[in-house]
Amino acid sequence: MDNKLDIITKESNAIPNMEEYDNPTLYDAENEDFESDFAFIEKWATLMGGTVIDLACGTGRTTIPLAERGYPMVGVDLHEGMLDLARQKSAEEHSDIRWELQNCEDLELDIKSSLIFMVGNGFQHFLTNEAQDKLLHSVCKHLKESGIFIFNTRFPNKEELLAPETEEYWKTYMNKSGNEVDVYTKSIYDSMTQVQDYEIRRKTKRSDGTVEDVHHTNIKLRYTYPLEMERTLAKHGLKVIELYGDWEENPPSESKPELIYVCQKEKECN
Repeated sequence: MDNKLDIITKESNAIPNMEEYDNPTLYDAENEDFESDFAFIEKWATLMGGTVIDLACGTGRTTIPLAERGYPMVGVDLHEGMLDLARQKSAEEHSDIRWELQNCEDLELDIKSSLIFMVGNGFQHFLTNEAQDKLLHSVCKHLKESGIFIFNTRFPNKEELLAPETEEYWKTYMNKSGNEVDVYTKSIYDSMTQVQDYEIRRKTKRSDGTVEDVHHTNIKLRYTYPLEMERTLAKHGLKVIELYGDWEENPPSESKPELIYVCQKEKECN
């Protein structure tokens, strides 16, 4: 196992489409207040019991609080820097979590779980049919019989995909130094690949409102339509048993920004 992890560690800095995550502390500053998915995931953790696997766990935003509630947790991520910060945070909180530096497309764990989840729209990082197939094969392989896989993805509605190809204001937050940071995004959608290319610009401001620094990143995200998703999941022995438009379990609709999938393993993967 050590040799395998060493190889992944050496290659992680060269992994494409990871630029947005190269500053884990910045990622936490922008996302630490997001808790909408926690109650939903905890409900299923209680229902299913046993060890829970968090795929694309990042800095442990959901993994660590679940461990603190007493659920045995395995957190898996491909980005070494994100996982290092997760380890640091869990050590500070004395959480007993098993962290794994692995590619979710080629997952090799020595356990099976009744519950695997992937939040933060992580599914959208799998940009090709082959990548989605490899991920779902890994999920099926590590689910127990009748196990549950939960994930979310942004709804590919007209407002999301047909936005003007001009820079738009997203949000403002305070960084660790007490400075305001304005975040802007610009997106271009390729309808042939169903991939949206996002350019993200963060403007850090001084106390007088002038711009001190501008930080640029890019990320590509795949949008998958509901019927397409259902067929892809079924191919890997996963049946959609619940589908929501938000973490409060409201039905999906054009007005909702995302899709929450709850899938059950119906058969062993090929």
